[in-house]
Amino acid sequence: MNEKRETWSDRYCDFEVIRPRVQTMRVVLVDNLIADESQYSDVARRQRDFHAGRWVRLERMIASIAMSNIERNVGALVVEPNVRVVHLSQLNDALVREFDPDAIVLSGTLRDFDLYDPALIESFNEFIKKTPVPTLAICGGHQLVGQAFGAGVTTLDDKRPGEKRNGRLIEYQYRFVKITDTGDPIFAGTDDRPGARWRRYAKRRHLLRVWQNHGLQIDRLPAGFKQLARGYLSEYQMIARRTDKQLIYGVQFHIEKSFQDWQADKYWDHRSESRDGRMIFDNFLVESLRFRGKEADLVKGKNGEVGAGRTQASAGAGAAGAPGTGF
Repeated sequence: MNEKRETWSDRYCDFEVIRPRVQTMRVVLVDNLIADESQYSDVARRQRDFHAGRWVRLERMIASIAMSNIERNVGALVVEPNVRVVHLSQLNDALVREFDPDAIVLSGTLRDFDLYDPALIESFNEFIKKTPVPTLAICGGHQLVGQAFGAGVTTLDDKRPGEKRNGRLIEYQYRFVKITDTGDPIFAGTDDRPGARWRRYAKRRHLLRVWQNHGLQIDRLPAGFKQLARGYLSEYQMIARRTDKQLIYGVQFHIEKSFQDWQADKYWDHRSESRDGRMIFDNFLVESLRFRGKEADLVKGKNGEVGAGRTQASAGAGAAGAPGTGF
């Protein structure tokens, strides 16, 4: 009998050597959190716990972590990245004309949108409805895009944010979401998993394993978008708008956390659990260059194919820091 016995390392220590598929790329990273006290609305100032200085300090601390995680993804997935980090208030057509980005990535948020100065939201809405730059919107950024195209933002039990500021139901853990449009190129390669049990389960049912950390959601599919994935508590986990002039992806979960967990050795299986988010981020970068007609900026293999290098490896066969990992 030649049947191979599954070992502990087969089940828990699979990982992939990561070889970037993008040679060079210009990316704008947008910090969506409040940057200074003037950016709070009158609604915010009427909150019983409002303290402008304390609120801003918390937002800036969270923003530093979020933007670092997003930049880490770009740095690991692009050989020669050109990154510009801007605040939501700086996102405009003049920036696009001056920097000529290949993609825009929107961070998450902390406060409800009615606590923002309405001018910030209105300026974003005007920009996102017409920008030709491929855009990836993460968590609060996903909700920001949703509301710009006509969706509402509610708590996970379908209340308006102002009705339930505290004590909200929150998704905060790795969870499965179900792909509802398996043909979208954003999911390329996600089914090519090693053989651990939950990964076989995920492949069979077209599931993604992703990090959730949110207490709000969009309440409907925004105009002009299609649904790509759904979840247990939040229906619209992934959405996309693809026209001749626009490419926008929204993800309710935190794909930017991938490399933070990949390098956190204290979490025994996070290299595997964070895989799907990392691959979605990678696929977005590739699709952005294709949308821009810049496939020449993609890494080509010996046979001319894009991305010759997602090599499966078991524990010990290749460590972080090996050639091609980007670490």
